[in-house]
Amino acid sequence: MHSQIFRSGTAAAVAARRMRNVLGAVLGRDGWMWRTHEVKLLNTSSGDTVKIGEISYKLKTPRNPELVPVKHISDSLPQTVVQHLRWIMQKDLLGQDVFLIGPPGPLRRAIAMQYLELTKREVEYVALSRDTTETDLKQRREIRSGTAFYIDQCAVRAATQGRVLVLEGLEKAERNVLPVLNNLLENREMQLEDGRFLMSYQRYDKLLQEHTKDELDSWKIVRVSEDFRVIALGLPVPKYKGNPLDPPLRSRFQARDVYYLPFKDQLELLYTVGPNIAAERVSQLLSLATTLCSQESSNLGLPDFPVDNLLPALHVLNVLPMLSSQQLVQRLYPYNSILGKDGRSAVEGVLSRFELLDGRRKLVPSAILSVSRTKDLEGHADVTLLVADKDVTFQVPAGIKELHPPNSSPTFISTPSQSQLLAEMMQSHMVKDICLIGAKGCGKSVIAREFAEMLGYSIEPIMLYQDMTARDLLQQRCTLPNGDTAWRPSPLVTAAIEGKLLILDGIHRVNLGTLAVLSRLLHDRELDLYDGTRLLRWDRYQTLKEELQFTDQQLQERSIFPIHASFRVLALAEPPVVGASTNSSRGQQWLGPELLTMFLYHTVSPMARAEEVKLIQGLTPNVPKEAAEQLLHLTHSLRKTNDATAQSLASSLSTRQLLRICRRFSQYPEESIAHAVNKACLSRFLPSLARASLDKSLANCSIQDTPDPAEHTRDFNCLVKDGVLTIGSVSAPVYVAIEKMKVPDVLFYDNLQHMMVMEDMLKDFLLGEHLLLVGNQGVGKNKIVDRFLHLLNRPREYLQLHRDTTVQTLTLQPSVRDGIIMYEDSPLVKAVKLGHILVIDEADKAPTNVTCILKTLVESGEMILADGRRIISDPREAEGRPNTIVMHPDFRMLVLANRPGFPFLGNDFFGALGDIFSCHAVDNPKPQAELAMLKQYGPNVPDATLQKLVAAFGELRSMADQGTITYPYSTREVVNIVKHLQKFPDEGLANVVRNVFDFDSYNKDMREVLIEALHKHGIPIGAKPSSVKLAKELPLPEVKMTGYWTVNQGGNARRKLLCPSETRPIDIKGPVFLRVQSYPCNRQESRALSFSEEKAHWQIPMNEVNIICDVTTKDDVLYVATCNPVSLFSMKERGETIQCMELYDVFPRTVSGVWQPFVTVAPLGSPLDGQVVLHEEQSNTVLHLDMVTGAVRRLMLSPDTDPPSATRASSWWSSKEPQGGHKMCHDFAHKNWLLFYKEEGNQLEVLDVLEGRVHSISLPINLKSVYLVAEDRWLLLESNTNKKFLLTKPMHMTAEDCGVCQLHSISEDSVSTGHGASSAEVCVPQMLSCEQLPNENLSAALDQNIVSPNRVLADTGSFARVVVGFPDLVSPNEVHSYKRSVDLSVMKSAETGAHMFLRGGLRSGAAKQENCVSLLSANQVVRALPPNKVPLKEIYPKDVTPPMTAAYLEVTDLNTKKVKYIPVPRSMTVSPYTSWLSKVSESDVLIAALGSGGVVTVDMGGYVRLWETGLDTLQRSLMEWRNMIGTEDGRPLQITIQRDSGLDVSAPKHGKIDPNNTPHVGGNQWAGGTGGRDTAGLGGKGGPYRLDAGHKVYQVSQVEKDAVPEEVRRAAREMGEKAFKERLKEIDMSEYDAATYERFSSAVRRQVQSLRIILDSLQAKGKERQWLKNQALGELDDAKIIDGLTGEKSIYKRRGEQDPELGSPQQKPKRLRVLADVSGSMYRFNGVDGRLERSMEAVCMVMEALESYEHKFKYDVIGHSGDGYDIELVRADKVPKNNKERLKVLKTMHAHSQFCMSGDYTLEGTDASIKEVAREEADEHFVVVLSDANLERYGIRPERFAQVLTSDPQVNAFAIFIGSLGDQAERLQKNLPAGRSFVAMDTKQIPQILQQIFTSTMLSSD
Repeated sequence: MHSQIFRSGTAAAVAARRMRNVLGAVLGRDGWMWRTHEVKLLNTSSGDTVKIGEISYKLKTPRNPELVPVKHISDSLPQTVVQHLRWIMQKDLLGQDVFLIGPPGPLRRAIAMQYLELTKREVEYVALSRDTTETDLKQRREIRSGTAFYIDQCAVRAATQGRVLVLEGLEKAERNVLPVLNNLLENREMQLEDGRFLMSYQRYDKLLQEHTKDELDSWKIVRVSEDFRVIALGLPVPKYKGNPLDPPLRSRFQARDVYYLPFKDQLELLYTVGPNIAAERVSQLLSLATTLCSQESSNLGLPDFPVDNLLPALHVLNVLPMLSSQQLVQRLYPYNSILGKDGRSAVEGVLSRFELLDGRRKLVPSAILSVSRTKDLEGHADVTLLVADKDVTFQVPAGIKELHPPNSSPTFISTPSQSQLLAEMMQSHMVKDICLIGAKGCGKSVIAREFAEMLGYSIEPIMLYQDMTARDLLQQRCTLPNGDTAWRPSPLVTAAIEGKLLILDGIHRVNLGTLAVLSRLLHDRELDLYDGTRLLRWDRYQTLKEELQFTDQQLQERSIFPIHASFRVLALAEPPVVGASTNSSRGQQWLGPELLTMFLYHTVSPMARAEEVKLIQGLTPNVPKEAAEQLLHLTHSLRKTNDATAQSLASSLSTRQLLRICRRFSQYPEESIAHAVNKACLSRFLPSLARASLDKSLANCSIQDTPDPAEHTRDFNCLVKDGVLTIGSVSAPVYVAIEKMKVPDVLFYDNLQHMMVMEDMLKDFLLGEHLLLVGNQGVGKNKIVDRFLHLLNRPREYLQLHRDTTVQTLTLQPSVRDGIIMYEDSPLVKAVKLGHILVIDEADKAPTNVTCILKTLVESGEMILADGRRIISDPREAEGRPNTIVMHPDFRMLVLANRPGFPFLGNDFFGALGDIFSCHAVDNPKPQAELAMLKQYGPNVPDATLQKLVAAFGELRSMADQGTITYPYSTREVVNIVKHLQKFPDEGLANVVRNVFDFDSYNKDMREVLIEALHKHGIPIGAKPSSVKLAKELPLPEVKMTGYWTVNQGGNARRKLLCPSETRPIDIKGPVFLRVQSYPCNRQESRALSFSEEKAHWQIPMNEVNIICDVTTKDDVLYVATCNPVSLFSMKERGETIQCMELYDVFPRTVSGVWQPFVTVAPLGSPLDGQVVLHEEQSNTVLHLDMVTGAVRRLMLSPDTDPPSATRASSWWSSKEPQGGHKMCHDFAHKNWLLFYKEEGNQLEVLDVLEGRVHSISLPINLKSVYLVAEDRWLLLESNTNKKFLLTKPMHMTAEDCGVCQLHSISEDSVSTGHGASSAEVCVPQMLSCEQLPNENLSAALDQNIVSPNRVLADTGSFARVVVGFPDLVSPNEVHSYKRSVDLSVMKSAETGAHMFLRGGLRSGAAKQENCVSLLSANQVVRALPPNKVPLKEIYPKDVTPPMTAAYLEVTDLNTKKVKYIPVPRSMTVSPYTSWLSKVSESDVLIAALGSGGVVTVDMGGYVRLWETGLDTLQRSLMEWRNMIGTEDGRPLQITIQRDSGLDVSAPKHGKIDPNNTPHVGGNQWAGGTGGRDTAGLGGKGGPYRLDAGHKVYQVSQVEKDAVPEEVRRAAREMGEKAFKERLKEIDMSEYDAATYERFSSAVRRQVQSLRIILDSLQAKGKERQWLKNQALGELDDAKIIDGLTGEKSIYKRRGEQDPELGSPQQKPKRLRVLADVSGSMYRFNGVDGRLERSMEAVCMVMEALESYEHKFKYDVIGHSGDGYDIELVRADKVPKNNKERLKVLKTMHAHSQFCMSGDYTLEGTDASIKEVAREEADEHFVVVLSDANLERYGIRPERFAQVLTSDPQVNAFAIFIGSLGDQAERLQKNLPAGRSFVAMDTKQIPQILQQIFTSTMLSSD
């Protein structure tokens, strides 16, 4: 670090010396001017002249000699200063204005004053601040006896009287203030508000030659004196903070760089100050200072060293030469507080270079021995210190009260570190003002008070707040009783005049631009006030008095006052936050170069444990010893860790809070420590991580929270008896109130939990504490407080805070009466006066900088009001002092606030002021208490209803605690519901709960969660009236008789054919037992938001590449078959579970779509219920499955249908011509027989499942299709001619009686002609019913009364046809048709639905599923049609875009003669195998009739929907639905359910397969083996990558893996890399697949949503507007009321965006790194628990949630695996912008874990990431590690991992372990720090955990 500053490498001492000489030469800025100049005062007859060098200046006699600076020139001026003075004189003679620019410190001002003193010029001094306005510079109005006058301000006075205007701090003034002076500077002209015009002396004198003075006066022209000059003093911006100079302004000044004095001059100065100190030591200190001011050091970000403070520091060293230099440097430059790690090491390097690290040897112990008045020096005290065993006495300023010897105060317990601190403060007090830096609650105020007591000072505490203005600090305007405006000096000014000790509390809060007005007071003890008063340093005042021979009286008439010699300032501040930006809530880096020059700094270190013990025992002698020990053990263990969470907990347990806890223990020793700690930390409302951390710390310190066994049993009652109130076990006297009407009275039903809170409050109340109640909204905070005060009979004053609360409004409300300002007391002041209880509500809504003024009120009982009165707690002090309000001893504050954090976007009141109150967390009552309370509110509401409400709300609250939902539902909401039900018992619950949940009705995610929870507890919610959405009905065309079917029974042989048949037993193979898995069925009612045909829907838990190929029903059971891999799902219509059998071990694995199996299902009937036959059409495989036992049997229909051998298989795999498939007809499966045939074949096989036989029937024709129209009559279609035949067979075929089947041809005739049908008329049925329509339905359909056998038929040319008489009557059968205008088969099959752009035109033959069913009882034909075959124009109005649908259900109703099209919603996901899908069905759904009436559809994404189509059933349902909702003012109402599919997702599979997929272990040849070698598989050694073939995994130990020869490993790695690269290339090229990405994205949608809500609200909070003051319009600013009276314009304030201060550091983004595990084990065990996918989801969540927040969060994602620990997935500077890029990241993760080497780099990866992230600049740093905890196998100890996680305090590192083998992860978590590690046993938790980490840490600190 410091090598940049020092290059020479010789011995340090030599180098240092040489350096000094070099620096001396270089830094003598004006080294080119070697002539020395001297200052001479010459007295000549014509007047005095001052000569500097050869330049002389003639003195004039000042008109106001008291305005000329005195005692600024020292006896010997350093040469550099003389050079500066000479230059100023040159400019002065030229009449130019000068700008002295240079580093912070008093030097520039001193030079200006020295010049003015030399030349005897009067001075007008203005310290500019950000509050300076143009009225402060030009003219201000004041009211005198009712008239407003203009009073000239400094600039105008200086111009007219010929004074020098000194403007200090130009960089502090707001941008557009100073241009007011531009013309005055340039042309010496200025227009004034009162109409006068200032004019330069040349022009004025010219005019005077032509006009008289009276004329000019009447024109209001005023001469600007020729002696008027401006000297501006400023800092260079940008190097320092502030506003840069306006170019026009800058050009009007001549600049001079006034740098620190050159080394030589400075050294001489220091030598004279410290004659007792070794010269070497002085020069070392100066070298250090010079080095730390160099350019290099500011490049490192080190603030400048306050060189000017070396003088006072050497004073101290001169008196106490034994002090260590390092200690001294720490006071001048507290580098440990202001710098980060790098900065500290750089400074220490410089210290050691100059041999100043002597403090390491030993701190010089010092203590104060005695303090006594100095005899001969007034206002001073002799202090004797014991320093390093020597007594040293020196004089320090002292106050006027009597001195207290050290350790004499009973309330101050001295500890070694504090007495050391007080001794050091005494040393600094000798020479300069002091600033104490220490964390809140560490005793700064107490030490300051003790310090003042010792020296007999009166204290003047001033609580600083953020928007404090310079006026608040110095003088405020007020009105006198006669209405005149006046200035009232602030306490700061009176303290200076009276010689008090001024305590500036909270110097870290106030803006630097405001503090700057004090710099002159602190450096020079001089101050110019707004009304022209000047305060001078005591000795300067005396000199002035002597020189001018004035009395005090005369000087006071000229408003010049002395500052008391004893006056000192003691500032208190919290430690600066290193690297924080300006408005970060964690505090700010307030201690910059300017402030360094103002004070000497002392740090109040937190107490050591022993000291704290002593302190606690001293102040609370009765505290149980053991309790105090445990408490301190916990606190110190929290303080010691470098974990940010623990640190923030420790800050809640400050010394102040510990004392409060101990006071309570000494009163109630039986209380539990855990309770006290939880109360102090408000653990109920901590983020989940911090809470876990606290619990773990409590457990480590063996503090158990023992639930009080008596808690639930003991009777909590509250009585008021004989003037004594008893709550539980605590009693207090009832107050005798004078103002009875202010005692609250409130309806309150007692319940156990609130009683316990009140008992707790009473304990603290009796101890004299002020209380803070924190809780969510609606938990009864106000009720509890009001009830509490009512019981105690205490009057209350009530204040409600809000965003616009200011410090003024908290205390006084100004108003104007008859031109005089009157102040109304606020409730706060009234309560203080009268001893009432002040209830402050919504304390978190006001800015914390406002509420912090309550601190002085609570702490010291003092507070200054805006009208100059002050509140004092000690009545003795108030005696004889005017304007005081004595605090009534009964005054108490009860503060109510919502919990910190989201969603209550309040300010963190608890964080800022929590430790000065006794905190109580108020929570919703527990279920029993809540139930009891609700019963009191709703005595007539049924218990069941109340229990449902309590249970549902209980669940919602627990969800809010976990962060699933953001709004915490409270008791207030439940009470309101119950009140409603009590009053209107007829209203349905569903309706009333909407009163609460309608707020969420627009937030989809929230609504879904709510409805789910409410339905779970039986509350139907969400219906809107009259929302019935049934499909539009269109008329059917008229029914026409279109022809006849005649069955030819004649004897013609050609017409009647006999078909021989044979019977044989079937061969059964098996059984094999497969696992039947159960999945929960997330069934959702569809009629929630509206009433439609759809009844219910749910998702089948299937893999997304799977393809649904058949659906069928039996009674109320649904069967769905899929074919990639083949599996079967069964579920009940109303069941809770879905059964699934995966059959990919039975069917050969489907590889790359070469063979696409197609499966149909036939459920069997009694006695084989629950059993199914599965038929695969291409290989003609017939399986018999038992869904109960999991038995699978293979039925061999014919001897030759062996499983295809390899050769044969390859032939029909590779043949390109479409093969005729085998078909199964299962219309009579419930009778346990099935029929099989092959397309183009000529044989029918009838399988009798019960008897286990096959009947083969040979046919003379080639078949196209077969329809079973009855059990013994089948309709056959010939393959090429579409000619129909009717096959009749004997009813019972037995083995003996081989009956003969007869084949009859059917001739079709059209109506019109007798000569045969035209070929167009030949209809090819799509569906033919196997039963007949009931007679009334038949009659309705044909509009004639008719009884006849019939069949319903559907084909592409008609909606429906009824064949009357078929198949039983021999006479010609009439065909009645409802014809379509366009045949369906003619319509072009434009691709639609989900795979519109995916399938291309690859139509391979007709689809296999016809999707047409008849519902005979309802007289309907239902078919599923793709949208392009539906007349959308007729269904939807012109301007309505049809919805995106998978298909439409065309319902042809033959009763009403209507057809309607019901849209079936699109599927969520669609398999990527689109050409295969199109072979299954032409629309995206499959359809089957339901036993209960209606149909079921299953879409290609596996979404099942139940539909009600029958008219009667629909009407009945609608009635029930309307009744269930109940009606609201006569309108129908309605109910909402819409839920997430909860679809379990999995990634694309990949692999090459052995067709039989038998497990291979070893063998070196099969892919997908386990435990083998050199092939792709799982658990092998040397294989290139893992290939999961679904077998049990054999793991090879690491040792064996290591034994694989190197060249084999290299080859394997190369092969793996090659495969990986090819895979990557494929990813880059492959078509972007929305569905795959959607799967990951939808799984974490909810988390993403809630994170983004929180991010948005934080952003909004960060953008919250601030008050902009001094506006010309807006709201009246109370502080400017008087300015308003006088007629000023800019007295308003309005809210606006505050521009960041120039020069303030940029707000840096937070830095996040996700370290994801992409090692082999992730891929390997993905099949077991989906861990890889969950990690991919988690990464997906990070990418989506942080999208477009790049300015707030800079994140990257790095992978770690056996290949290394820095696999780049997402680069921080190139985050994925769209789904394609995000999907690419996910695919890369998946591919990597499949192809990487085995090994584990979790530890190295974590370590490297933490180091790397820490190096980057950021607001905060986070690393989240995802790992599957396979650490032990690689010999990594958990302790080692814990060490790495917490290795850098700046980086918050978290580990999420995926629960792995056995209890590994659990064991790990025990050894890792709390709140830093999580175990996700269920991988679904990973995204939740990640969300939790986000919300708890990253978002809370904003």
